[in-house]
Amino acid sequence: MNLNTLSLVNYKNFESQVFDFDSKINCFVGANGIGKTNALDAIYHLAFGKSYFNPVALQNIRHGEEFFVIDGSFTKNERKEKIVVSLKRGQKKVIKRNGKAYEKFSEHIGFIPLVIISPADRNLIIEGSDTRRKFIDSVISQSDKSYLTTLISYNKVLSQRNALLKYFALNNTFNADTLAVYNEQMTGYGNEIFKKREEFLKIFIPIFLQRYNAISLSKESINLEYKSDLFQNDLNQLLDQNLNKDKALQYTSVGIHKDDLVFLIDGFPIKKFGSQGQQKSFLIALKLAQFDFIKQQSGVSPILLLDDIFDKLDENRVSQIISLVDDDHFGQIFISDTHADRTENIVKQIHQSYKLFKL
Repeated sequence: MNLNTLSLVNYKNFESQVFDFDSKINCFVGANGIGKTNALDAIYHLAFGKSYFNPVALQNIRHGEEFFVIDGSFTKNERKEKIVVSLKRGQKKVIKRNGKAYEKFSEHIGFIPLVIISPADRNLIIEGSDTRRKFIDSVISQSDKSYLTTLISYNKVLSQRNALLKYFALNNTFNADTLAVYNEQMTGYGNEIFKKREEFLKIFIPIFLQRYNAISLSKESINLEYKSDLFQNDLNQLLDQNLNKDKALQYTSVGIHKDDLVFLIDGFPIKKFGSQGQQKSFLIALKLAQFDFIKQQSGVSPILLLDDIFDKLDENRVSQIISLVDDDHFGQIFISDTHADRTENIVKQIHQSYKLFKL
């Protein structure tokens, strides 16, 4: 998978810009605030139909403008593919592949396999379980269309069940038959999602452990632990057992929407007991394992985005990452950095072709 050209019109701080890329390594360099990360984010936008850094779509339009357009020309399995993402104020976002608009954005997910490593990944450690669930869902969805469809259906029924619980509370009423319909639907979708998450982590965790050991060269014991209500019981039974609690809270307190991925070092949460270096190594290993898993499932090397990575890591970890990406396992790589000379010296070690874009 290669991105050949990228055209940006009114995307964040770009007025109009066209890039022609190298098939291996591409570096965006320049001072802070000049748009390096935004260029990487535009590439991410082409793959996922949204920004990695700003979920508010309208805020990705350049100040003072009415629209943005991101146009990318790709080569996948020796076939040319054109992806265009556009948004105009007051209208819905449009994603087109080869001139044809998608009816559902979910149909596009996974078509452009991509992994980003960014300082923003620290949210996976410091924020709540929702962030880690989204990580799991993102990785699985890139290679399993039915998983994403099931997840969307589950969340829709969950929203409807929560609305019904609020209705019961506001009107001082209760209808067990209506609730049972939602319980049954949630159970069907939830059990399927739980099973796929469990199967995914059985494959993913060994890959992650291997990547961490290669990066850190350390002796500490690290692990990922999947937590889910469904290890205790079938979802339908859990919903019945927690009915009174749900009625009091006016929302659904159990289910796969409460799942979490616990990050451990020597048996303790890495958030509290891991050093900054250990946490960084953990996150990079997590993302490289994501890369490996997606490639294994799809047979296509994902595009790899390295955002500001060399400025956030010590020299030893940088050299470890460089040695890891200096093989044919990786495909096209995009790097952002504040120091052109440092970046060029680093990429020269990789013995691959490259382009430097000074913004």
